[in-house]
Amino acid sequence: MNFIFISPHFPHTYWEFCDRLKKNGVVTLGIADAPYDALSNEVKNSLTEYYKVSNLENYDEVYRAVAFFAYKYGRIDWIESNNEYWLGQDARLRTDFNVTSGLMTDRIAAIKEKSEMKKIYQNNGIPTARQVKASEGMVSAREFAALVNYPLIAKPDIGVGAGGTFKIHSNDELSHFFATVSNVKDYVIEEFITGDICSYDAIINSHGKPLFESMTVWPPSIMDIVNKQLDLAYYVDKNIPDSLRTIGRRTVEAFDVKSRFVHLEFFRLDSDRGSLGAKGDFVALEVNMRPAGGYTPDMINYAHSTDVYKIWADMICYDKSQFATSNQHNIGNALSLPWNNEYFCAFASRRDIHSYVYSDEEVKKKYSSQLVMSERMPDILSGAMGNQMFTVKLDTLEQVEEFVSFVHAKK
Repeated sequence: MNFIFISPHFPHTYWEFCDRLKKNGVVTLGIADAPYDALSNEVKNSLTEYYKVSNLENYDEVYRAVAFFAYKYGRIDWIESNNEYWLGQDARLRTDFNVTSGLMTDRIAAIKEKSEMKKIYQNNGIPTARQVKASEGMVSAREFAALVNYPLIAKPDIGVGAGGTFKIHSNDELSHFFATVSNVKDYVIEEFITGDICSYDAIINSHGKPLFESMTVWPPSIMDIVNKQLDLAYYVDKNIPDSLRTIGRRTVEAFDVKSRFVHLEFFRLDSDRGSLGAKGDFVALEVNMRPAGGYTPDMINYAHSTDVYKIWADMICYDKSQFATSNQHNIGNALSLPWNNEYFCAFASRRDIHSYVYSDEEVKKKYSSQLVMSERMPDILSGAMGNQMFTVKLDTLEQVEEFVSFVHAKK
């Protein structure tokens, strides 16, 4: 099997996907714009061959790289990045090279455009916030506001995270939004829903069935965290509620997901919302046809004593995995850890602009036996995720709350 992985060096743990493929006997072929000598040894060792382009944004260059690999190794079986930013390019490459193992260009709009996602949710009876396109004009937006009430959320139809998102509280603010946002026609406007954001993170086989499922709980104020540069904390839960499992699987079926790692986002309502649902119900937010960002795949591993990189590679190679339920495993190059239980894996980060009560060293000392990661975040991720992160493995939600309070306590 010949597998082309786009950008295997970023995020910096993504070489682990290639490593597990290679260990399964796959020819792993990497394409990126980083110099070969700048790649870590882990990335180099996980690849059969690497092709450097001057710019991954240059489709012609990337096309020629794929063509070179096809000439040298024969038919390409998979092209994948597992990265939101490159999903459209991945699909275009698959289409141009007739690689039928993943999404093609005719299906990319449904997973990139929030307005298209909304149609699929609605057509399949999956509860979701009501929405209107800003391109329909301010009159339509005001009629929408009269229907659902303020506040509203305006966000790019295509985009990741909370970047470029606005909270609108009145007709005056709505007029200001239309008057000042240059690309306003590229936005959608939604009713405002409050509650935790819970993601259904799953690895799906070629029949649309999950090989592995997990839940990550994100703060409800992601937009404020990004826009106001607040501290971030989130956690992978040791359990997944049956109700999230059910709506996650329904969403997988609605979007006809096959052979992918997915990160599907839902609101868990913090109050009754009439026909939308009762307190505690899950309401669809958006689909992401790739793993959760940052270090979340590693956090899932720590929480569930598993190896999602291996499960994903087994799905690619065998369409099944016996590893999903293992309680003893290797994570990357770490030693086998005989964990017998599920854990909460919690992330808390700090920003250089703030002063904290406890030093980084004091955090590490207090949580030395539970600490599984402590790193500076890459600059490209720091806007959303902070500058210094700590990740711990804990037994209870109360311990998670204590950990976050300790890390984020300010002078």
